[in-house]
Amino acid sequence: MPYSRSYLKTIHNQLSAVFNHAGYYKLKENPAAIVGNMGSEKGIQMKYWTKEQYLAFAEAIMDEPRAYYAFQVLYWCGIREGEMLALTSKDLDLEKGTLSVTKTFQHLNGRDIVTEPKTPKSNRVIQMPDFLTQELRDYIRMQYDLRPNDRLFPLSKSYLYRIMDKGSAKAGVPRIRIHDLRHSHVSLLIDMGYSAVAIAERTGHESIDITYRYAHLFPTVQADMANKLNALMEVSAYVS
Repeated sequence: MPYSRSYLKTIHNQLSAVFNHAGYYKLKENPAAIVGNMGSEKGIQMKYWTKEQYLAFAEAIMDEPRAYYAFQVLYWCGIREGEMLALTSKDLDLEKGTLSVTKTFQHLNGRDIVTEPKTPKSNRVIQMPDFLTQELRDYIRMQYDLRPNDRLFPLSKSYLYRIMDKGSAKAGVPRIRIHDLRHSHVSLLIDMGYSAVAIAERTGHESIDITYRYAHLFPTVQADMANKLNALMEVSAYVS
């Protein structure tokens, strides 16, 4: 399976750290250092839709009901594509309006596989907005004989990609990756004023990752800091 250059770089760095530690146990040389770097720290450029762009896309795909509801969950909950595809009706509490992320879905070597989430922090309960809770209630009513452990969205990734192509073109918005809907959710929450810690809890990130990845989106406080330091200096000068 091909991996991104940034992911390969992460693997190489972790291997190198392990071999460095092995030096305490008389490993003479670090094999990872000898063979040289693998991959690149530069990852795929992060893109995202504004709320208005997403709403235009959502309206454009309403003639594909199952895909529409799937994308609603992706955008308004900020979950990963595999987490959405693994959802069952048992993961929803429509009375409390919550969605539980406990697993992820992959299609490998012709087989559907459900595994543990990406990281331990990925296990989480997400509070949904009321309109989405009602939409999912309507969606479940439309399903015939849906059992608790049945996948809520039995869709393929290739189908979702086709819908992204179709909907983006019809709505006249830039084509982004499906994973970029997760970036779009985070950018929306930042714009609404939520902290990195609060966003990380919702998305299953570490808060330091939110701060690092989305630093350019957080409103700057540098000017405010400078003004307060200046005021502090003026007070000191007045007192002396």
